[in-house]
Amino acid sequence: MRHRGPRHRPRENKDKHRLNEEINVPEVRVVGPEGDQLGVLPTATAIAIAEEAGMDLVEVAPNNEPPVCRILDYGKLKYKEQKKAAEARKKSSTAQVKELRIRYRTDTHDLETKVRKARKFLVDGDRVRFQMRFRGREVVYRELGENTFKQVSEMLGDVATVEDFSPLMNQRMHLTLVPRAGVIAAKDEDASKNTGGKNAGEEVSPE
Repeated sequence: MRHRGPRHRPRENKDKHRLNEEINVPEVRVVGPEGDQLGVLPTATAIAIAEEAGMDLVEVAPNNEPPVCRILDYGKLKYKEQKKAAEARKKSSTAQVKELRIRYRTDTHDLETKVRKARKFLVDGDRVRFQMRFRGREVVYRELGENTFKQVSEMLGDVATVEDFSPLMNQRMHLTLVPRAGVIAAKDEDASKNTGGKNAGEEVSPE
């Protein structure tokens, strides 16, 4: 039986994963392409099994004893990692700071309206900066302003974390919120499901 050509790459591996003959330990714990546990095998045997399947043996947990390796298509793995990195760069470059102004005495309805706007911005991946201005003798109500900012941060606590809270300076206070990472990821996942989109590649996991 003729095997598919091996994917041993005679190159300096600058990636974070060692693969195939770059894995220079006598034995490894092997996870199959479907996540099935193949047990501890001689490294040469594991490489041969990967070649037989037309795939690569990729080291995913080098600090384990023995190291954990997974049989998968390394090309698809790199494609997925590069796609994730590109999406992260895109989000970083397009993220904006949205500014909303509120008063220390903003009524409940107006405050809820501003919070709804902030929530939408945050879920879209933007930062939100709340600005509060005190006029003249209103600075004596600074504590009321701080309480309002605390209320805002609590109302948005499920989608945001506080990046910065600036104390009263030049009759202004600022509260800056940033999206929680899981919120953006959940939105992207929902969008993918709604459009029927699928990501290429395999998850690298020893489990």
